[in-house]
Amino acid sequence: MDLFHILAEEKIKQAYKDGEFDNLPGMGKPLNFEDMSGVPEELRMAYRIMKNAGYTEEEKAFRKELMTIEDLIKKCNDDHEKESLQKQLNEKLLRFNRLLSKRGIQTNSTMFKKYGQKLTSRFQK
Repeated sequence: MDLFHILAEEKIKQAYKDGEFDNLPGMGKPLNFEDMSGVPEELRMAYRIMKNAGYTEEEKAFRKELMTIEDLIKKCNDDHEKESLQKQLNEKLLRFNRLLSKRGIQTNSTMFKKYGQKLTSRFQK
């Protein structure tokens, strides 16, 4: 060990003896470690950043379902089926927005949809 590690250890031991750690929040409670064994080591930091930003697997699944329904609507020729898919899409959007609002994330789905349409039209030119 180098000098800095030795000094740090001594400071920690002294603080412990002086009782500076006695009234810390969560004292005596187990730490919550995230099980990230299923995430490759080089992706763990990115995964943690996304999770802290509120992007979760549940949100990812919602987005995937929304995109699938939107693709089905675009490819559908039957008006009755298209109407049914549109209802499904609206219900999913409502649940998705509710999920995000519970987390304190505000969205405007129509704004994002219009933005996405503008991007798509620009790239198709």
